[in-house]
Amino acid sequence: MKDVSVVDLFVGLAMASLVVATEERPDCPKLCVCEIRPWFSPSSVYMEAQTVDCNDLGLFSLPDELPVGTQVLLLQTNNIAAIDRPLDYLANITEIDLSQNNLSSIADFRLGTLPQLLSLHMEENRIWDLPERCLAEVANLQELYMNHNLIASISPLAFQGLGNLVRLHLNSNKLKVIKREWFEPMLNLEILMIGENPVVSIDDGSFKPLGNLRSLVLTRMNLSQLPDNALSGLDNLESISFYDNTFPAVPHSALRNAKSLKFLDLNKNPITRIQRGDFADMFHLKELGINSMPELVSIDSFALNNLPELTKIEATNNPKLSYIHPNAFHKLPRLETLMLNGNALSALHRITVESLPNLREVSMHSNPIRCDCVVRWMNMNKTNLRFMEPDSLYCVEPPEYEGQRVRQVHFREMMEICLPLISPESMPGHLKAHNGSSLSLHCRAFAEPEPDIYWITPSGTRVLPNTVSDKFYMHPEGTFDIYDATENEAGLYTCVAHNLVGADLKSVAVEVNGYFPQPANGSLNVRIESVGTNSILVSWKADPGTLAPSIKWYTVSGANRPTTAFSTRVPSDVRVYNVTHLNPATPYKVCVDVRSVHYNHDTKCVNVTTKGLAPAARDTEKWDAAVISVFAVLLALVSVACLLIYGSQRNHHLHEDVRKCDSKALLAPVEAAGMRSPLFTKLWVSGKGLPSGVEVKATVINVSENAF
Repeated sequence: MKDVSVVDLFVGLAMASLVVATEERPDCPKLCVCEIRPWFSPSSVYMEAQTVDCNDLGLFSLPDELPVGTQVLLLQTNNIAAIDRPLDYLANITEIDLSQNNLSSIADFRLGTLPQLLSLHMEENRIWDLPERCLAEVANLQELYMNHNLIASISPLAFQGLGNLVRLHLNSNKLKVIKREWFEPMLNLEILMIGENPVVSIDDGSFKPLGNLRSLVLTRMNLSQLPDNALSGLDNLESISFYDNTFPAVPHSALRNAKSLKFLDLNKNPITRIQRGDFADMFHLKELGINSMPELVSIDSFALNNLPELTKIEATNNPKLSYIHPNAFHKLPRLETLMLNGNALSALHRITVESLPNLREVSMHSNPIRCDCVVRWMNMNKTNLRFMEPDSLYCVEPPEYEGQRVRQVHFREMMEICLPLISPESMPGHLKAHNGSSLSLHCRAFAEPEPDIYWITPSGTRVLPNTVSDKFYMHPEGTFDIYDATENEAGLYTCVAHNLVGADLKSVAVEVNGYFPQPANGSLNVRIESVGTNSILVSWKADPGTLAPSIKWYTVSGANRPTTAFSTRVPSDVRVYNVTHLNPATPYKVCVDVRSVHYNHDTKCVNVTTKGLAPAARDTEKWDAAVISVFAVLLALVSVACLLIYGSQRNHHLHEDVRKCDSKALLAPVEAAGMRSPLFTKLWVSGKGLPSGVEVKATVINVSENAF
């Protein structure tokens, strides 16, 4: 009962305080609410402020009288178009909110001298310009919100007298230029939001007066490039956002001037590659955002290198991001979080993860994972690495694992090597270019071991990494650049990724000014260059623009005899193929099949019969068979003799005699036979005595192909 009384007492005191705080005051304007409310200064200092709340009342003008002790005045969402009477009688006013009204000119905005005013909100009005010294009377102002207006013109001296300004919001206006003169009075500015303006370009040194700036927001400005010295002078800049611009590449030259940068937002830019050197010398970078990039294909080798304070990378929801080089992340000793969900990644290489000593969590879900040897480590992981949402990590290839969770696949049964796979997301099937333009074709592939990549041009020329010409350049990572395109560069370009296991090929048709070379139907020509006993050398000629050919060969037999068929696929630049391991004197049909983007298939076949064995070869073959038979009988007789000797004489001397029944005893006749027969290129026999018997071993190696 005593405890209940104490609770009731506290509740009563709280209710009494609420009544005092919200009771009507005689000097409070009609319909407004006057009360004490929590308030935070621009420097986040908490205080309790006398607040007059006149929001959402449909007012066309300020109330005639406001309480003299007013500290916070809220006039948001009204119809106020002008302030006729100065407010300098409000000596304690610290914040005025006039957002979402009908203000169109600062000339109609007479605040008077307000030495305590720290925050002024005028966003979402109709203000169209800022004249000279338009706010000089509020010299102690620290926060100015002018965003979401119609400001198209700002006088070079508009902000004179605002030396204490810490935060300035000019985003979402109609500005087409950014002038250095605006910022010269604002030496203490720390936060500048000026994005979502139709700025054509930013000049070198535009922000140079802002030596104390910590955060710069340049979002949605249609910026495609940044001058090298655009960020010069920003020695204390910690955060910058380029969200939703049109950068085709990381503006790395400009970023080198922001040496204190900790947070970098490059989200939603059409950057195609994250390359080596993009983040050079950014020794204080902590978080990097490269999300929602519609054209991002790859993060190349050493793209993020020597960033000692980087703790988090977000690279999510990039529909074409299909490749992260095994050495993409290098010398990132503090990286803890790697977000890679929602991309087109078929794998994340083990080396990538092992190079990050402090990595704690990885997000890989919502990627088309290919469950082969490259991702074995994800299932056999023995570290403390945590996968976010592991139940959403599914296999899409190979077909036998499609739809299974990665952690349920039995990777231990797989080989440790696997074929290359070129991601279809990285390469479109068709590209259109204008005369004189440049374009880049991107080819990336995962495999174990890591594959080599080369390109084949429409003329059949093989282009290797680091090859440079007037028209082409192939980057080491697999990107193929075409310069100053003309109709001569139109055609089919094929990427080949290969390792010791095999190869993968993908082609892209490049059309220039609507032109693409059309192959003539029936232009495929197939020839037999030479015929051997066990081989056929076939060549062919096809028009430019054909995909990788398929070679097929099979025996030609009677109606009731089965045929044996074989096939292989060769790169587009190959025009000759040697079919081997064939039977002598056997009819074969050899077919070459080519495909093009403009028609389905063109196939030509030729009939050919391999050569038969010459008489000398047939005699040799008979002699070889006889030698083998004699040798087998001889080996059996000697083995039996040795066993009988060993079984009847068990003393040491007789045992030594048995040991003499070894290779020397058997090798002489065999060597003599081998010298006369081409069947054996090397033959040896070894024998050794054992306590319980004698073992004799014969081995034949390097057998001639004719033996088959």
